[in-house]
Amino acid sequence: MMQITPWERAALQLLADGTSTPALAARFMTTEADLEARLSALYARMGVRSRVEAIRAAVRRGLVVETSAAAASAGRLMQHGNRPVPAVPCELALAG
Repeated sequence: MMQITPWERAALQLLADGTSTPALAARFMTTEADLEARLSALYARMGVRSRVEAIRAAVRRGLVVETSAAAASAGRLMQHGNRPVPAVPCELALAG
């Protein structure tokens, strides 16, 4: 099984929940550019090329919990050719 950091697990779950890139960057108190760089590195390690592929792989590997928001997020991205589309960010309590 792929080993991921707590940050990576939280980021994948928030992505699966439909959290937008700006909201995710704000959540982790970083810039969008830094977030995208970290996510790109994670996607490469996972052997995927996009947010949709990362969400699907993470669910399949048991790294995140699939939610109706995850399915809707993947569906929105698929319908729009993987381009960002407006989404209502879903807050996830990151209990430690």
